[in-house]
This record gives sequence, structure tokens and C-alpha cells, in this order.
Amino acid sequence: MRLPVLLCVLVCVCAAPGPVAGAERSCSDLPQFYTGKGFTLTDVPQTEMSGEHLRMCPQGPTCCTSTMEENLAGLSARETEGLIREAGRSLQAVFNGLYRSFDTYFTELHGRSERSLQEALSPLGPLYSQNTRLYGDLYNDLRQYYRGSAVNLDETLSEFWSRLLERTFKASVPTDDYLECVAKQQETLRPFGDVPRDMKAKVIRSFVTARSFIQGLIMSGEVVRKVSQVSLSPECRKALMKLVYCPHCRGLASVKPCSSYCSNVMKGCLANQADLDPEWQNLIDTMIQVASSFSAEPSLDVVLSSIPARIYEAVQFLQENMDTFTARVYQTCGTPGESGTGSPTVHEQRKKSGSLTASEYKPSPTAGFRLEMQVSDLSSKLREMRQYWIQLPMALCGKVAPVGAGQDKCWNGITKARYLPEVMGDGLANQINNPEVELDITKPDMIIRQQIMQLKIMSNRLKNALEGNDVDFQDASDDISGSGSGMCLGGQCSRSRPGLYAYAPDNNRVRGAATSQTRLCSLLLLIYLKYRR
Repeated sequence: MRLPVLLCVLVCVCAAPGPVAGAERSCSDLPQFYTGKGFTLTDVPQTEMSGEHLRMCPQGPTCCTSTMEENLAGLSARETEGLIREAGRSLQAVFNGLYRSFDTYFTELHGRSERSLQEALSPLGPLYSQNTRLYGDLYNDLRQYYRGSAVNLDETLSEFWSRLLERTFKASVPTDDYLECVAKQQETLRPFGDVPRDMKAKVIRSFVTARSFIQGLIMSGEVVRKVSQVSLSPECRKALMKLVYCPHCRGLASVKPCSSYCSNVMKGCLANQADLDPEWQNLIDTMIQVASSFSAEPSLDVVLSSIPARIYEAVQFLQENMDTFTARVYQTCGTPGESGTGSPTVHEQRKKSGSLTASEYKPSPTAGFRLEMQVSDLSSKLREMRQYWIQLPMALCGKVAPVGAGQDKCWNGITKARYLPEVMGDGLANQINNPEVELDITKPDMIIRQQIMQLKIMSNRLKNALEGNDVDFQDASDDISGSGSGMCLGGQCSRSRPGLYAYAPDNNRVRGAATSQTRLCSLLLLIYLKYRR
């Protein structure tokens, strides 16, 4: 007779809704909790109800009416969306800080280089003093390019050397046509030696990578802003209610959600956002490569700071080879028509003591150390963001539904017990069997798909920049010029970093709790009935 008795006991245990003591099912704390969330006591029942009216919480004895369930469901969605936006603002603040840091460094470097013009070029005498606007225009064009203007660096630098050559000859040639002919000989006769070609390659690479880098920071912040504003789906809202507030309706307010349960809810709610991860990590890795390139030889500070010295070096080369160059010009353009116009008169001061050639230029140890610190800080902070989109569900679980120490007696969506379903993977495709959030994996969110494309485009631009290839940022500049820019204005952004350190998910590959419990009870009941016969 022991077997029937044992089976009978097991059947009774299976039929029970869960190991919940009477004290744990009390509704006495609900009125205070409900009003604390901003709702009135009008709909709060005095005693526990049957629960057949519930649409999101598991049906059974409950302390919540239908109205309360709807109110708390809306609240859980708003709170979660607020946390997503808050995390997004924190991440935007990090990008904003990186932008300010690098922009300050680069503009100071550019400014110091421009201010050193007079010291470096004053030995050129009239060729410097009479052409200060020409040198100033070069720096202004470089500055405008860095800021995103549609400046062709190759043409700008070529034009600078042509104009400088024209100014050198202007005092001794009769016509503008002759000057134009002289300027056209620049590529073939190389009056300034190898300096223009070498300087052009290095300056273009430095400015292209610098501009692409700050544009990458801006666009990344903008992607975060747009994605963080995507509304949660109705299915997600139901799942959040079940996760966060159904324990209160069940009289289990003190029972914390199971970590794996929360993981499945958040992974389902943020499935589309997690699909950003591959392109996001690709972009971050490429930006780290670009940041590292700033300290590669010739480093960013060396290239910018040595521009005046390179110009002096080029003009000095022309002075030393003026006779040869003039003879070649006369062969190509003819001898100037007016008598008495011999070789151009160029300031012949050849002292090197008042200037510094590029080959002699060495940045100060302080400047080199600052660049190393800049690159190190940029790279380390970028690495912290690599897994933001796949870490976000865990980070939200830590705030929306902080778990308790034990996973055997936690809220599993039905009762106080272990959560048995396996934790889903990241991304929309992996949610096909998510037991908590119903998703149509064939219908991705289009706003997020557009941002994935933006990340891909930006990564390609950065890779081109690493090769020194100029890129057009007109569309990016248009997009970020408004008030919705990813860069925070007026100090409104939070300066804290997003909290992305959460517990690891429980990866027990077991079938669903409710399903397995029902099947086990049915099997035991069949054995018992067979034994009775």
C-alpha cells in the first residue's frame, strides 16, 4: 500500500500552485506599494481574488484587478524605456567626452603650429612678410576641412605651392599668363624639391584620419540616441509586467526574479538592439585602429607641428636651386618680354639659426607623452563600449529586477521556484524559441536596421581614412548639425559611464518549468490509476 500513498502525495504536490506560505501571499503591503507608484487606492481590492480576469499575470489567487494590471504594465514599460534612454545618455556622454578631449587636443596642436609660423618663416624676409595671408589661408583651409567643410585637401595643398611659386616670381615677370605658365611647371620641374609631395601625403593622412575619427564619435553617439528611443513592443510590455510587477499581484513582493528568467525577458525585448553588435564592434575596433595610427610614425603631432619647418625647407631648396629652375622655366615659358627682367629676386638669407628644418624637428618629450596619453585614453574607453548592446539586457536586469542570492527560490514567472528554460542567445534570430517574449523574427525593426547600415558606412569610411583616402562626410554633417546630435550640448549629458557589469546568465539547457511540471504530474497520475486497476 505504500506506493499508492506515495503517488497520491506526489499528485497532490504537483497540483499545488507552488510552495508559497500563507504569509507570503498577503495583500496587506499592496495598497502602500501601489499608491507609492502614483496610483490611487480606488481599484485596490481589500481581499485576495480568484484571478480569472488577469491577462498578463499567471491566473490564480491575486491582489490585482484588471485596471491595476494595466496600470502596472504601462508603468513597467515606461520605467524600462527610461532606463534604456538613461543608459543611452550615459554612453552618449562618454562619446561626447572623447570628442571634446580629442577636439581640444587637435585644435590646440593646429593652433600651436600656426602660431609658430612667424618664428619658423621669418628668415625668409619679404617672402614671408608679404605673404602672411597665403600661409594663413592654408591653415584656415585645413581647419575648415577638419570641421567637416567640403574642402579638397589635395587641391588645397597643390594650390598653396602654386601660389607660393607665383609670389616668388611675381616681382620680376611681366604678365599673369607668364606666372600661370610658371605655376604649371611645378609638377615637372619640382622647384620645392620633394617637400610638397611628401608633406601632402602626410598632411592629408593626418587630417583625413582626424576628421574621420571625430565624425565616427559623433555618428556613434547619434546611433545610440536613435536606438535608445525605439519603443518597446506590446509583447515586451506584457513580459515586463509579468517579470516586474506580477509578483506583487501574487503576494510575492519580497521574492526576487530568477536571473535566467530576467535574461530571457530582456533578450527578447532588446533582440533588435542586439543585432547592432557585429557592426558596432567592427566600428569600435576600426576607431581604435584610427586612434592608434595617430602615434604611428610620423605621428600626428610631428606632422602638424612641422608644417612651418617644411615650408621653410621647401623655399630654401628653391633658393639654392634658383638658377637651375629659372633656366628650365625660360626653356618652357620663354624669356620674359621686358628687358631687364632677369632671374627672380628672392630673399637670399640662408641662415638656419632662425628656423628649424623638418629633418631637425623633434617634438618635445611632453608633447609626445601627451599624444601617447591621448591615444591610450581613447582606446581604453572605446574598448569599454565594444559589447554595449549585448551587455545591455544584463545591465537592465540589474536595475529592473535585481536578483537575490538563491536561484532555487526566485520568481520564475509563475511561482517561487527555479527557472528551468535555457537562456536564449543574442539577437533577433535567436529568439525564435524565447519562452517569455513572442517575436516575429521575420520583421526586424527598421529604425535599428537603418542604424546598422550607418555603422557599416562609417566603418568603411574609417578604413578608407586609414589608407589616407579622402571621404565625403556631407551626409553625416547634415545629420548631426541639428539639436538632435549625438554630442551632448550645454553640459546636459550625464558624465557617468553606463553600468554594463551584470551577472552571467544561467545556461541550464532544460525544458520550461510549467510544461515539465505538468507532464510529470500527468505521468504520475496515469501510473497511479493503472496501479489501482
